[in-house]
Amino acid sequence: MCSGSFAKCLGITLIPLSLACVLCNILLFFPGGTSVDSENITDEVWYFGGILGSGVLMIFPALVFLGLKNNDCCGCCGNESCGRRFAMLSSLLFAAVGVLGGGYSVIISVLAINYGPRCLVVIEGTEQWGTPFLDGSYLSNTSLWSECLKPDGVVSWHLSLFSVLLVMGVIQVALCAVQVVNGLLGALCGDCCSIFMCVGFCLGDLV
Repeated sequence: MCSGSFAKCLGITLIPLSLACVLCNILLFFPGGTSVDSENITDEVWYFGGILGSGVLMIFPALVFLGLKNNDCCGCCGNESCGRRFAMLSSLLFAAVGVLGGGYSVIISVLAINYGPRCLVVIEGTEQWGTPFLDGSYLSNTSLWSECLKPDGVVSWHLSLFSVLLVMGVIQVALCAVQVVNGLLGALCGDCCSIFMCVGFCLGDLV
């Protein structure tokens, strides 16, 4: 497969993943599917891992990857192949942005899963909002989930959505990392060139 066509496939895959991440982050503003005061929303939700990291920052590389197949960069001294190689090389920068965005989302998701949700708990006989699972113990002991009185189902809501963000963030990082390799191959060996052809071509140049 040509490196430009492969990049387009990556871009097509990244867009729905980005939209899904944005949706997950938005849903996290409604813990348990209910509306609560902004100060009672888990801190990690406000870091916008899904909206900014896996969403906005991922849209840019996705759009660039989509256009690589037909982008000759206006040629290069009249050489279309040279122009396409430059376009593939420039895609590395956007791939790096995607890795950073997806990595940011992954880190926020890991922290959020470890700390657990913010909910209404009983502390010294008084109901108040807090984060009772900062040590991550609730992950291995589901009986602790009942400590969250409200919103209903907030623990499973929090854990499920951040787990989805974590998995999709890892996938996005992997896809952008693949494009780094694909972009290098496209820049070194041209747009339509298999990995074996590219290795042979590069070895031939070295010899």
